Amino acid sequence: MTVLAHRTDTLTRDALAVLQPGFEGTTAPAWLLRQVGEGLTAVGLFGRNIASPEQLAALTAQLRREREDVLVAIDEEGGDVTRLEVQGGSSFPGNLALGAVDDTALTRDVARELGRRLAECGVNLNWAPSADVNSNPDNPVIGVRSFGADTGLAARHTAAWVEGLQAAGVAACTKHFPGHGDTNVDSHHALPRIDVDLDTLQARELVPFRAAIEAGTKAVMSAHILVPALDPTRPATLSPQILTGLLRKDLGYEGLIVTDGMEMNAIAGTYGIERGSVLAIAAGADAICVGGGLADEATVLRLRDALVAAVREGALSEERLADAAARVRALAEWTRRARPDALPEGSGASGIGLTAARRALVVSGEPTPVLAPYVATLAPVANIAVGDETPWGVAAELAALVPDTEAGTYPEGATAEQILAAAGERTVVAVVRDAHRHPWMTEALDALVAARPQTVVVEMGVPRAEPRGALYVATHGASRVCGRAAAEVVAGVRVP
Repeated sequence: MTVLAHRTDTLTRDALAVLQPGFEGTTAPAWLLRQVGEGLTAVGLFGRNIASPEQLAALTAQLRREREDVLVAIDEEGGDVTRLEVQGGSSFPGNLALGAVDDTALTRDVARELGRRLAECGVNLNWAPSADVNSNPDNPVIGVRSFGADTGLAARHTAAWVEGLQAAGVAACTKHFPGHGDTNVDSHHALPRIDVDLDTLQARELVPFRAAIEAGTKAVMSAHILVPALDPTRPATLSPQILTGLLRKDLGYEGLIVTDGMEMNAIAGTYGIERGSVLAIAAGADAICVGGGLADEATVLRLRDALVAAVREGALSEERLADAAARVRALAEWTRRARPDALPEGSGASGIGLTAARRALVVSGEPTPVLAPYVATLAPVANIAVGDETPWGVAAELAALVPDTEAGTYPEGATAEQILAAAGERTVVAVVRDAHRHPWMTEALDALVAARPQTVVVEMGVPRAEPRGALYVATHGASRVCGRAAAEVVAGVRVP
């Protein structure tokens, strides 16, 4: 092999190594297996790839027949954001519920049990937890994915979650650096901007990331946000000042830096995914997450070729690309060698998700069994990170406890009059998600409670409004177990 051919082969393999693409289907397509064999070191899984734990285990085994140490990544936060249980809802409460309980031992145990389930299915890199401090209550994309608005609370639970997950042999990827909590724009749609000074960033946004680094997080995910106090021109994912200067040098982080999804409009709509990927690696990122929306071989080849061309043209140094690829391979090797910690004898992890969801409930009013409920779910448009394919609410869980349950779902613009007409004489159980962010929802709730004082209100998002109704239940999340915990209170099965 000539020197030029060897260099080309090395560049190509390094370019493939830094990509984390997705694909369609519940088995690995031939093109993906071929690329894994040629140097692709990581694959990203989404809800479309998962039908059951058994199927997922077979899929990851199929990938490992091509490459023993392949990184199989997933966005499994628990709570509202689940891929492992996309069809029925998560068996675990999310971050806000864990923050509401504020028991770091519980958070660690929940994350470890979630990690154990991932590891059993062959998943070894989790794009979680969210370390964002939800300082802006109107944040459309973080919300219940955050442990809360208190910096210290977010920091200690981020560290506990990282420790728990990695004790199961699954690498944590703490996100969204340098902090996505103070935004009012979803980066899936546009480029958010955080206009706070450096002192505020140091005292608020960066504190949970420092805690995650001290806890040994194996990866950190960058945010597609503009933070002028750190870099006035480029979003964090593309900023050398933020990724290399702040994260690497100032915070001393040595692990893998992963980008958020490059097809998100904050990057794709401004820089394009090819140029954005080159700029991200040049800025200090080590791995390019792509595949939530773009999931084919053509995308992988486009990005591979863009990185190779950038090296040849001098826009990206060969050393930087090689360093990024080496970090990916180092993490892959860690996951191959990782040995999960043994669970303490009698730890009883099997029901920990429901236990945590029950502890997270905040209930106002007098719990009285509702014998003939009408569950009215006021459903906002789901944010893209959560997705609209995962069921949520209390209707199914309440029906399992109270067979004489009827239900209806009401989209934006629905009124109290419509709900009351459908409910008839039944007791209305109004289920909402972030009611404070949706005026139509607040208006409908106020009218329902005024017309029917016995109305029960279940808030499954961030609870901001004053409790209302004869019974008010805040779950701090909309996972299946949060719905179950709330249904138990409404049905009178469990009194908190």
